[in-house]
Amino acid sequence: MRKSERERSAEQAAAAAMVAQARERGLSLTGPDGLLKLFTKNVLEAALNEEMTEHLGHAKNRAGSNRDSSNVRNGTRGKTVVSDAAGEVNIEVPRDRESTFEPKIVKKRQRRLTDVDEIVLSLYAKGMTTGEISAHFAEIYGASVSKETVSRITDKVIEEMQDWASRPLEPVYAAVFVDAIVVKVRDGQVANRPFYAAIGVTTDGRKDVLGLWAGTGGEGAKFWMSVLVDLKNRGVKDVFFLVCDGLKGLPEVVEQVWPQTIVQTCVLHLIRNSFRLTSRKYTDALKRDLKEIYTAPNADAAATALDELDEKWSKKYPAMVRLWRNAWTEFVPFLDYDIEIRRMICSTNAIESLNARYRRAIRARGHFTTEQAAMKCLYLVTRSLDPTGTGAARWMMRWKPVINAFSITFGDRWPVTETY
Repeated sequence: MRKSERERSAEQAAAAAMVAQARERGLSLTGPDGLLKLFTKNVLEAALNEEMTEHLGHAKNRAGSNRDSSNVRNGTRGKTVVSDAAGEVNIEVPRDRESTFEPKIVKKRQRRLTDVDEIVLSLYAKGMTTGEISAHFAEIYGASVSKETVSRITDKVIEEMQDWASRPLEPVYAAVFVDAIVVKVRDGQVANRPFYAAIGVTTDGRKDVLGLWAGTGGEGAKFWMSVLVDLKNRGVKDVFFLVCDGLKGLPEVVEQVWPQTIVQTCVLHLIRNSFRLTSRKYTDALKRDLKEIYTAPNADAAATALDELDEKWSKKYPAMVRLWRNAWTEFVPFLDYDIEIRRMICSTNAIESLNARYRRAIRARGHFTTEQAAMKCLYLVTRSLDPTGTGAARWMMRWKPVINAFSITFGDRWPVTETY
């Protein structure tokens, strides 16, 4: 019989012996007091004793008379650790007289055997509350993880969040998309607060969440100046397009920060808002008339189509026509560019999927006690987008045709290291 087969047989025999012993003692194989917990305890304690032997240089009661150190074992101390599979496990950790032993399998002050912290952060980012996460661990793992512990775990990311919010950015972005969601925050009384996110698309076609900012509900030029200056201070020297949904005060300050940046309003939002102001009875007719505007070959043709829309619908729906007139300056820029660029910058869809994740996470909580609590939740959602847990950039869909169009159209501002 080969050696590997003998080793497997020995392992199987040991496992069979443990199962038989557990049955004799009336232990179940799994559960809070099952064989798995006993096995985990035995393995951990055996490993800790081996570590102590290596640390001291001799087995228990086997110290040599000519050894240099006088350090010896000094009993054990009890400790409770949490295992995903076995729940709470009580173990005995060996001690040494000089207190120099640093266990590795279960480190000092370590209370969880696996990446429970990451599990908690993942569940929190997916919308579960602290109470739901605590109940989840009790039900699935048989472990006691209190709501306060969950809260402390999520609080650990605050410093990480601050580092993320001040990290250096790329010098040039082909487009930056800005949008907002409304979050309920209790500050004296529960009130709706806008929280803004910005996604940037780099010149090599990667999408990255640039930052998160909490508004007060009365945003204007002062608020947006602070946001854009923050991005500029973090290294953003130029942005070709800034796409938004008619955010108050934003267009007025963009020119002061990035003089060449073009502000483009979201065309899809204009279309949706148009249908909110009109009857369903006329939806098909309005679709045809609005399409003449946003698919026009140039700005002049679009202006002619708008005049026709005004003449046909202004008496019945003056607010709808006024909506387009008021947004016209920020609507027309994309009509001057290649069809590939048009498709990319005509809407804030690049950020809509992110907002959907944000809304799902905040909906379960109802409201947040503080602005920081809300920001922490949104950051954890952002962090969870990337498998590495850092919210890293991802590729844009269908970027190659767009990057060719951008490199030609903005050749004088394209990074000099890039050649196409």
